[in-house]
This record gives sequence, C-alpha cells and structure tokens, in this order.
Amino acid sequence: LGPIVAACGGKVAKMSGRGLGHTGGTLDKLESIPGFNIYVSEEDFIKQVNDIGLAIIGQSASLVPADKKIIASSIMSKKLASGADTILLDVKYGNGAFMQTLEDAKKLAQTMIDIGKHCHKDTRATISSMSQPLGKAIGNSLEVIEAIETLKGNGPQDLEELCLKAGSTMLVQAKLYQDEKEAYKALQEVISNGKALEKLKEMVQRQGGDVSYIENPELFEKPSVIMEITSKETGYVKALEAKNLGIVSMKLGGGRMTKDEDVDHAVGLVLNKKIGDHVEIGETLLTVYARNKVSQEIIEEIYQSYTIVDEFVEKPILIEEIMK
Repeated sequence: LGPIVAACGGKVAKMSGRGLGHTGGTLDKLESIPGFNIYVSEEDFIKQVNDIGLAIIGQSASLVPADKKIIASSIMSKKLASGADTILLDVKYGNGAFMQTLEDAKKLAQTMIDIGKHCHKDTRATISSMSQPLGKAIGNSLEVIEAIETLKGNGPQDLEELCLKAGSTMLVQAKLYQDEKEAYKALQEVISNGKALEKLKEMVQRQGGDVSYIENPELFEKPSVIMEITSKETGYVKALEAKNLGIVSMKLGGGRMTKDEDVDHAVGLVLNKKIGDHVEIGETLLTVYARNKVSQEIIEEIYQSYTIVDEFVEKPILIEEIMK
C-alpha cells in the first residue's frame, strides 16, 4: 500500500510496532530483507518522506509506553506523532483480528476517528474482515515476497483489492485526486508500469536493505522442510480460522510469545485454498515452510482450521465500509 500511494505522489510516513503474538509485525517482515534498518532518526525519517514519499520505521518505547494497554490512544499517538495531516486506519474484525465483532471494530474505529478529528486531522477508517488471512502468505519473508508479487500485479486478489481501495481513499484525503475512481485507476497504472515496485526498491535502498532481494525474491532463504497439506475431503471451504493458522506459524518460529524472542523470517504457511474455494480430495490446502519435520500436532491444527462442506459457499466481503 505504501509504495503504490507514494508512486502516485502521496507522502506515506509510517511508524510500526513489533509483532507481539501469533505472527510477526510489519517490522519483522521488513527485517527479513537483509540489511533493512527500521531504526531511523527523526531527521532522516522526515527527509526520506520528503525525498521519496515513503518511510516505514520502528517506534521508540518512549513514544508509546502503554502500547498494548490503551489501544485507541496508543494507535493514534503513533499516527499523530509521525506528523501526518491525514490518517487512514485499517480496523479489522473477525477470528484473526484484535476485535472479534464488526460492532466492536466500528466502536474502536469511531473512537480513533474522534481523536483524530479532535487534533484537526482528516481521519478515516477502513473496516475490513479478518475472518480468514489476507492474501495467501503467513510468515515474514513469505509475506514480503507476496507484497513484491502484488506490486508486480501478480498478487492475491483480496490483498490487491484492499490496497487499491485504501490507497484510493488516501489519495483523495491527500487532495491529489478529486474522486476515488480516478485515484483507483492511477494506482492500477503504477502497478502495471512498474513505478510502484521501483518505489519499494527506493525505500529499501534508503533504509540500508539489499535491493537484489526485491528484484529476485528467490534469493530469500527457504527452510529445509517444505510440506504440502492435502485435503481429506471434497467440497467447499466454509471457514478458515485465521488465528489458529497464525498460532501454527508462531509454533514454526514465525511469531513470538514475548517481545524478546527472535523471529524466524523464513518459516510460515502459504494457503492454496480459502473461503469459497472448491477443493477436491487430495488437493493441496496449504504449504508449510518449516525448519524441522512438521509434527503431527501441527498437521492436526491445520486440518482443524479448515471447515469443508458439501454446499456452495460465497466468498466473503473483504471491506465492510470506510468510516469518516
């Protein structure tokens, strides 16, 4: 999302936290690019955003000491501290999200919008479903590879759609485009002409990362065990427990239980079947990337994450609404 918006002239200044829980956070994903530095001085952060339109950096503990305790204030303090004039939040709900229900997600979004408005910032929120994982990859370098593919126009449809819709809102907020249709076309254009991918490379280079990994994603380390989990039945995928799969990825080493734990950037899962997809017996549900032999316990947890039924299942709505 950052590179496509920046490639259309937007200025994207993002502070992110460490992933604490079942999957790595934005910083862990970016650090799977060798050399990538998330600790940038305030001066360099501002200069980089002004120069290339994009920077994603880590926050200091002094900026958000109560990060996990006071959610709305904590999230908004980060956004406001980055100096942004306009703020777009992506508030997720569902099994894999912090907010379990749509109603709770809307309440949290409204609280954060109110804080933003109180500080005279154009603040909006995308309410999106996390009833299943976004895209196909769960893991650190696996998600970076997926992001690179999306910037080339070869990404999963739901991930691309979320980026294009959120990006359209951001470009209208930044007053770079009059309406979202126009903005949407512009974003599609920077994906197809390669400018979005170039923007990612510029950011990686500015933050000390090895750009060759963006040019050749096959350079990312692949762990020794790559195992396909196949379906035991024929039917349609009715449910996919995002949280359970996140926990599986954490058990493989892709997330952390405490903030001091190291994350294994190479491990994770790549989904082959999602909600609404038809699956035949023996077809691959997902692929596991692991350091060691995959335990029977983990295989069982993966099977328990899928609910397959006989009758046709509609694909779920991804974006419920954009609140402002």
